[in-house]
Amino acid sequence: MKRTLLIRPGAIGDAIVSLPALEFLRSEYTEVWAPTVNLPLFQFAHKVRSIATTGLDRIGIFNEPIPDLLHQFHRIVSWYGTNREEFRMALQGLPVEFHPALPPEDCPMHAVDFYLNQVGAPLGAVPQISITTAKREFIAIHPLSGSARKNWPLAMFQQVAAQLPMPVEWAALPDGTHRFKSLADVAIWLASSRAYLGNDSGISHLAAAVGTPVVALFGPTNPQVWAPRGALAKILQMESATVEEIVTALVVG
Repeated sequence: MKRTLLIRPGAIGDAIVSLPALEFLRSEYTEVWAPTVNLPLFQFAHKVRSIATTGLDRIGIFNEPIPDLLHQFHRIVSWYGTNREEFRMALQGLPVEFHPALPPEDCPMHAVDFYLNQVGAPLGAVPQISITTAKREFIAIHPLSGSARKNWPLAMFQQVAAQLPMPVEWAALPDGTHRFKSLADVAIWLASSRAYLGNDSGISHLAAAVGTPVVALFGPTNPQVWAPRGALAKILQMESATVEEIVTALVVG
């Protein structure tokens, strides 16, 4: 039985845009090692492990031995350690192929296609995460992201919420505290919503991947590379988007 290991570090959005590439690589037995928070994303894997529990971070440092786990795989595809020469040298002799974890600044294609191209897969796939849950009559709003410069002002989100003709549920409390214990819970919540509004963030990618209509506000990041992919995703520029335009996009589509 061919055993494949996929090592995927990175944030939530990075993991989601690389999902089609990782799924293309699956074999008779596939493990994914990733940050703990991202583990629920890899539904196709036979097993997932947190990178923090594997000892990867110690390889190449102080002559730490290679974990026995790595010797169990016939193929290892890693987006971890590509820029760590001591890590790559330590893994010489193992069936490892390394790939850059992020597209370059001048990437000429969408991030999903960047990762698909790395592994020789057909381009154009859409990240999909299957969630079975009943729809409820509300619009989900996530006003945060991994960078303050990517955030539309909270007051503007509140203006949109006040004009929507259906209830709104927020992904985070006013003090920035997240309401959910795990990414799996967030995915269920997003899948149950009628539409979603957010910034350029991993949660926007997650909303699109579970099949919810998405309105995502982009600022400094190139949406040609990083926009959530899918027929139900609409991208607006935060500098020019109006409250009325966003309300229309959420309600009418």
